[in-house]
Amino acid sequence: MANFIPVNQPLLDGREKEYINDCLDTGWVSSEGAYVGKFEASFAGEVNRAYGITVTNGSMALEAAVIALGLGEGDEVIVTAFTIISCVSAIVKAGAVPVLVDCDPHTWNMDVEAIEKKITPRTRAIMAVHIYGLPVDMEPVLNLADKYNLLIIEDAAEAIGQSYRGRACGSFGDISVFSFYPNKLVTTGEGGMIVTDSKEIADRCMKLRNLYFEPEARFVHEEMGWNLRITNIQAALGLAQLERLGQHIDRKIRIGRLYNECLQDVKGLVLPVQKTDYAENMYWIYGVVINDDVSMTAREAMKSLADRNIGTRPFFYPMHQQPVFKKMGLFKGVSCPVSERIAKRGFYIPSGLGITDEQIKQVSDEIKNLFL
Repeated sequence: MANFIPVNQPLLDGREKEYINDCLDTGWVSSEGAYVGKFEASFAGEVNRAYGITVTNGSMALEAAVIALGLGEGDEVIVTAFTIISCVSAIVKAGAVPVLVDCDPHTWNMDVEAIEKKITPRTRAIMAVHIYGLPVDMEPVLNLADKYNLLIIEDAAEAIGQSYRGRACGSFGDISVFSFYPNKLVTTGEGGMIVTDSKEIADRCMKLRNLYFEPEARFVHEEMGWNLRITNIQAALGLAQLERLGQHIDRKIRIGRLYNECLQDVKGLVLPVQKTDYAENMYWIYGVVINDDVSMTAREAMKSLADRNIGTRPFFYPMHQQPVFKKMGLFKGVSCPVSERIAKRGFYIPSGLGITDEQIKQVSDEIKNLFL
């Protein structure tokens, strides 16, 4: 489609080719190459963590994190209903029990005021998932973790480069995870990262990502792990991307502000929260929610925009309404009305790093034509 504007266009205009060619020229293309360690150390330093462990993707980072913390049969983990399925599936696959809280109607992050009511004697952890470029209000979460002796898993996949009260997202709690999918501010094509300050947790994650090989007895396995290793080529790409993170953040904020300016008069839409008292939105994606008094649904709006060569994506589908979890007998009687509403009324529009100002204005004009 000649003039189609996709939801995401990555930027690969740094030293990516130079570093990847170095891998090819030296023959170090596997996970044994030097770029893997360099990328891990650099990324961990970026988020003020002691250890970084690369893995194949963000979903497996979550699964490894849950296992590394020793969560298992019957343990309850509190998590938002409005998130990607990877968060809840990681809990379920470990044999633990996901306990859902609804999201805040303004920030779309987990409603932190609802967490304490969900805590029981079986609660072991809180999974805090930063949504769409604005972080969870972490202070109340940290206070609850201290009060009830709970673990914290921080999913910062959508918050690379974001901060909470001046502290880097990815630096909170016992373990944090990231994704490097092409729509993230740092991409390795496919890939992820686990970060922690605990040497014990880091060592366990490194074993889990490498078939649980033991340093002194390589082919004797005390536990089962996965092969989650990334290649030197992926790490080289990630390192080049990381060098330009500041520029990528600035570009995302500019994209968000330009959309705000262009769409501020569209009365049928709720635009993203620009800032809270703990963070400014860095607009990882630019999402909108259709007002209840507008008859058009998100699905209908997305179809109309597709007809105009504009790519879109729906908001997350609530976890308690997922067919796969219903078949498992999970979340019976659970109601999360905010998550349910924005899933029906929300979608996001082209906002990848590679989008041009002209394209932003074109997308905005098409949205105005749809709603004004």
